[in-house]
Amino acid sequence: MRTDVSGWQVRLDDALIQRYTASGDWPGKTLADFAYELAARDPERVTHVFGEQRCTVSELLAEAEMLAAALQQRGLEAGDVVSFQLPNWREAVVIDLATTMLGLVVAPIVPIYRDTEVAFMLADAGVKAAFYPASYRGFEYAAMMQRLAPELPRLRLHIPVRSDGGESGSYDALVGEGRRLAERPKVDANAVKMILYTSGTTGRPKGVLHTHNTGPLRLERAFETWSRGSDIAGIANVLLMASPVTHVTGQSGMELPFCSDSRTVFMERWSADEALDLIDAERVTASVGATPFLHELLGAAEKTGRRLPSLQVFACGGAEVPPALIGKAYEVLEQCRAFRVYGSSEVPLTTLGFCGEGEMELAATTDGRIADYEVRILDDEGHPLSFGQEGEICVRGPSMFLGYGDPDATAASFDAEGFFATGDLGRVTQEGAIVVTGRKKDLINRGGEKVSAKEVEDILHRMPQIREAAVVAMPHARLGETLCAYVIARPGDEKLNLDSVLGFVAASGVARQKYPECLVVVEDFPRTASGKIRKDRLRADIRQRLEA
Repeated sequence: MRTDVSGWQVRLDDALIQRYTASGDWPGKTLADFAYELAARDPERVTHVFGEQRCTVSELLAEAEMLAAALQQRGLEAGDVVSFQLPNWREAVVIDLATTMLGLVVAPIVPIYRDTEVAFMLADAGVKAAFYPASYRGFEYAAMMQRLAPELPRLRLHIPVRSDGGESGSYDALVGEGRRLAERPKVDANAVKMILYTSGTTGRPKGVLHTHNTGPLRLERAFETWSRGSDIAGIANVLLMASPVTHVTGQSGMELPFCSDSRTVFMERWSADEALDLIDAERVTASVGATPFLHELLGAAEKTGRRLPSLQVFACGGAEVPPALIGKAYEVLEQCRAFRVYGSSEVPLTTLGFCGEGEMELAATTDGRIADYEVRILDDEGHPLSFGQEGEICVRGPSMFLGYGDPDATAASFDAEGFFATGDLGRVTQEGAIVVTGRKKDLINRGGEKVSAKEVEDILHRMPQIREAAVVAMPHARLGETLCAYVIARPGDEKLNLDSVLGFVAASGVARQKYPECLVVVEDFPRTASGKIRKDRLRADIRQRLEA
């Protein structure tokens, strides 16, 4: 373990640095280094597209320098944490670049989060400067920040983005100062670059720590692999990205164009019909997204008879991917190969799918070929299992995170050899593919968003009408899974219903993704001999209810 300049403990030592530097997996450069090198070679290269905005690397760098200089002038220095809670806007790219220039740590926060989640993340990460929309899609983020500020003494700068008033301290005002960095600080590529929050089984989000070295090459390696299995080689890689830039997938798509010959086309909000137009207009060659994106894209393409000839790769993951959906992509689209991939915020893109000739069956029935990672399947006692045997998926590799913000969570998640226990159950096939079969962690995968069952249970237990609650995954046609709440009502509370539960959960100030979509009131739960709730039986029960 090593203490980072940010103060966090990270799983880093000289042997690890030498290992991944010698292999070429860790380039020893920051995102800003890559961007400056690209600007020197091709300053007018269009790297990012946001609607009508076509952004060149030189434009983004110039704006990032002005923002970095303004932040530096306000006393921010290496190791300080800056958050952004933004949609897929160009300002997110600039903020990401500017923080990298100064050696700051960026903390992306998903826009759907509300007071409770945002307050925890800002406090836990020790955020000193926060970027947020003044308002977006009917929600007043500025008002939320005003509510939270008194409880966040470390938060010094509140920076609204796209605010109408152009007030002092806004994003536009900082950039508009026109400052320049007198000298760009030397930033250690092994320092923490990002803390990304993911749901924890305890109900408290966990901060995933990535360095400059563990990030930029994730998608570049993926494109190299996919090119070998398709016709994508030899043309500019154009990536359609509808996933939020505050997720690891969107973050990777945001950084990819600075590190490779590619361009990322962003969607602020997913729409299958708009995606069809973007793919054709921008000659998109690849996309990475959650299951609903692929399902709805194929539905819209089939309905309109559009074959999307430029699209060659669609990597699908996050939520369960039905095998038939992969086969349908081969039928509906002219030359697109869709496949399942597996990973998480901690270990992004552990697998890279199957897109070669004759590999459709593997693409549909496995979660992808292991690439750039070592994978072990372990039993409950930590013993390795052989091919085909089911156990916990444990992973080690160069793109792996270097620990959580909470050192106790880090210690509980790694073994002595540095393998990370994912909490997912699965097996490895003879072809070197992972097949995910279940989860050890009590998380619900709602369309790629992980929701802690315990977090929602804790909210329900505060509701006076509820004596005990258990939240489980419920099958959902579009999202894969959503939330079902089983509750035991207190005697005499006949008014307990889904509407009253939803009102109580909403009042707690959490994101809508955590709202139960079904309520089942029972007299008692199925339990083990020790009294533990048998959630496997509850999951089976809700499946049977839905089928009936």
